[in-house]
Amino acid sequence: MARNDPELLADTRAFNAQLERLLASTPAVNTLPVEETRRVRREGGGIFPAPVFLPNARTLEIEGPGGPIGLRIIPPEGESSGAFLHIHGGGWTLSSNDAQDPRLQRLARETGLTVVSVDYRLSPENPYPAAPDDCEAAALWLLGEDGEAAAGGAGVRAIGGESAGAHLAAVTLLRLRDRHAITGAFGAAVLEYGCFDLSMTPSQRLWGERNLVLSEPILRWFADQFVPMYDSEGRRQPDVSPLFADLSDMPPAAFTVGTQDPLLDDTLFMEARWRAAGNATELRVYPEAPHGFILLPMAVADVALSAEYDFLRRTLAVREL
Repeated sequence: MARNDPELLADTRAFNAQLERLLASTPAVNTLPVEETRRVRREGGGIFPAPVFLPNARTLEIEGPGGPIGLRIIPPEGESSGAFLHIHGGGWTLSSNDAQDPRLQRLARETGLTVVSVDYRLSPENPYPAAPDDCEAAALWLLGEDGEAAAGGAGVRAIGGESAGAHLAAVTLLRLRDRHAITGAFGAAVLEYGCFDLSMTPSQRLWGERNLVLSEPILRWFADQFVPMYDSEGRRQPDVSPLFADLSDMPPAAFTVGTQDPLLDDTLFMEARWRAAGNATELRVYPEAPHGFILLPMAVADVALSAEYDFLRRTLAVREL
């Protein structure tokens, strides 16, 4: 559990109240056409900050299993020590790899890593396995010669993402191990409030109608967009719900979540199984932080991000020795 700072907790509670009022005054994501939600977010509407496109970020395309995959490259200020493969969230349905340039620039600046963010195919137009296929292809590219050149050299590698991006990062690591016999290539993982069980953990099922970024109906809707072909039992296969996978030979991982997140159990269960499989973990649970808080203008977001960057510096420095 993260340190219970009374001032930080008061700030989180005040932000949550404001956030919940805002969400109550707007249509829930599961009641709108996907195209409309994407447009509104792109224009800076909704709860997340408007995208800021940084001039030092560049985009390139690689070949993927379903066509070109866009990659957003954000270098550190000095010489690159390696690369961080970032996979964005959005319920496998929303967002893009250029929607978080300032945050990813901070990641690059504080860790010395070149950030490579994946613009994977979205549901419902491209349901499972399109998104994990694209992330797998991007990871393999990053580990090859072309990826080394784009990232400024070989160096260390790390992977991570938020929400659906954390899910896809875990699936990518499992695919590298199981399909390509690649273990150890990524020396660290940062998994922020991921959805690791699409058949729904207790915290998902018990959350109810309350909309604090997510609700139980919204969670069900996102999963239905991503894996419409599977019922609850089918969604427990490891390539869909990595909580059910053999988690041996995974890299050290930092798990981040808030207690006011319906995906709380996903992180608690996944961290426990990751650790029980013999892998190093660091778990930080932030009192009353909501889903998506890393991307929101909250004081607790800065605390959490600083801890993650410290984890990456420490973990990858050991790997370089």
